[in-house]
Amino acid sequence: MSHFTTIQTQVRDLEALSDACVELGLELRADTPCRGYAGVTRTSHRTIVLKGPYDIAVDPAPENNDTYGLTTDWWDGHVAREVGKGFGRLLQSYGIHKTTREARSRGLRVRRQQEQDGSVLLTLEGGAL
Repeated sequence: MSHFTTIQTQVRDLEALSDACVELGLELRADTPCRGYAGVTRTSHRTIVLKGPYDIAVDPAPENNDTYGLTTDWWDGHVAREVGKGFGRLLQSYGIHKTTREARSRGLRVRRQQEQDGSVLLTLEGGAL
C-alpha cells in the first residue's frame, strides 16, 4: 500500500532547489529511486534524498513541465522532521535561493538576515529593479 502524496508547488528552478537542499544538509539526485513506506519505491525525475527512511520525489507537473510537484510519504513524521510540515523549511529555503539568484542576475546585492522567529529577511540593494 503506497502512502505517497503529491503537493503541487511553484518550484521552477532545479538549481535553486538543489541549493536549498544543500543548505538543509540534503541532496537532490537524478536517477535515484524515491523511498516510501514499507520499502516501496517510485521512480522520479529527481529525488531529494533524506537522512530518514523516506525521500521526496520531484516531478514535472502534468499540465506544465516548467513547474514541479513534490511527492513524499508523510507517514510517522519522518519527512516533516527534516524539511518541515508541508515542506515548509524546504520551500522557504528554495524561495530564498530563487530570489537571491534572480536578484544577482539583475546586478543587485543581497543581504540575508535570520530573524528570531525563524523568518528570513532579504534586503536587495543597488541596480535597477
